[in-house]
Amino acid sequence: MNAAPRGADPAGVGWSPRLALLVAATFFMEFLDGTVLTTAIPSIAADFSVPPADVNITMTAYLMTVAMGIPLSSWLAERLGARRVFCLAIAIFTAASLLCALSQDLTMLTLSRVLQGAGGAMMVPVGTLVVLRGTPKKDLLRATAFLVWPGLLAPVLAPLVGGALTTYLSWHWIFLVNLPLGLAAFLAALRLVPAVGGDSTRRLDWLGLALTTLGVGSLLVGLELIGGRDAGLLAAAGIGAGLLFLAAAAAWMRRTSTPLFNLSVFGARTFRATATGGFVYRLTISAVPFLLPLMFQAGFGWDPLQAGAMVSAVFMGNIGIKPATTPLIRRFGFKPVLVFASLASAATFGLCALLDAGTPEPLIVAVLVASGAFRSIGFSAYASVQYADVLPAQLPSANAVSATLVQLATAAGIAVGALLLRVFEAGSEAASTGVAGDPAAPYRAAFLAIAVLMLLSTLDSLALPRNAGAEVSRPGPAPGAERRRRPRA
Repeated sequence: MNAAPRGADPAGVGWSPRLALLVAATFFMEFLDGTVLTTAIPSIAADFSVPPADVNITMTAYLMTVAMGIPLSSWLAERLGARRVFCLAIAIFTAASLLCALSQDLTMLTLSRVLQGAGGAMMVPVGTLVVLRGTPKKDLLRATAFLVWPGLLAPVLAPLVGGALTTYLSWHWIFLVNLPLGLAAFLAALRLVPAVGGDSTRRLDWLGLALTTLGVGSLLVGLELIGGRDAGLLAAAGIGAGLLFLAAAAAWMRRTSTPLFNLSVFGARTFRATATGGFVYRLTISAVPFLLPLMFQAGFGWDPLQAGAMVSAVFMGNIGIKPATTPLIRRFGFKPVLVFASLASAATFGLCALLDAGTPEPLIVAVLVASGAFRSIGFSAYASVQYADVLPAQLPSANAVSATLVQLATAAGIAVGALLLRVFEAGSEAASTGVAGDPAAPYRAAFLAIAVLMLLSTLDSLALPRNAGAEVSRPGPAPGAERRRRPRA
């Protein structure tokens, strides 16, 4: 893999807050469009004269295209140049948004969502790569502070944004608002993204790409099925096939001389954390925005507006703690912060299990604000520590693998949340005494289950080296500082 030497900045531009903010804004568009259609499904179904359940295909097609397109986007960025691919991604995403708004039937909307997902698949890893390549390790925390907010805010804001646009305008505006935003992002990208040439000799690992794409696609299908009401052998087969394809892809890429991904990146313990404790962490926090609105509506009997407004308290926690996340990591280091964030998040999930329709609303808000704050701390720490020990030559592979894992963790969180609800609803119906008549009981049990699951992330963080990612966090003197201060004999 052709790359700049360690510590080099291929673009020669260094750390650019404006570039990081631009990339974060495009991520927000991509993440928001992944879930914003949820509240518009009844309106779309009515316009197209189809059952509401059939409209789910538009969300599934989008998310699957994003996840399955990420591996190829990494190669495209290396072959054609990150600036060219990033601008192309914005153009495709924006044009596809217009096609979505103009769709006259479900088939056209689904195909337009696939095209939109193709643009999103390139925006996610390529935009991050553009920022990371120009960011020295000492500024990595600042860079990731810009990049993580879309993943934190989009799932929480999506129901509010989708509901407001659908209620006061129409579902078409969910896509139309992307047009001015996309145009502005495209023009800004032409100005801010450094023009770095690609490697025209870089070959594509076709077998590695095919195995990886099949693996990710099969896993997503399995997770989608397991999150539905008719989960069974097909769901297990999808997940099993996905794992086998990915295992075969890893085996192949370790043997070939021109692999799709440089898997040596997993040699860094801090990067492996994104596939172990980090995956579990993202899975559990992805389940919360799915479970909360359902518990408030089906369990507490609230209307959708009240439920959506209450879930926005998580957003308040995300934003409120954001200025403190970087100082916390610099003060204490990655390991203590990750352990604290996971333990505190598990505690808030346990508190959610104690809520009921009679709980004072200010107390519910306080719990959700705290949950959002701890969620933000852990999310930011994982986003930074995963690149702490990655060499510049490994950045494209690390970035694409990380982006794929984030997509899979998000899908797994929703699937696990739905599965837990089904299991506990069945148990509640079968019970003859106690909480059998409590509509919120399955949701409380689901929150307890994900609290226990979050503790697996805590155990993984406890196994990290004491000074994990110290080059980035620098909670104390920089390595070698003591030696430099020592007077000569």
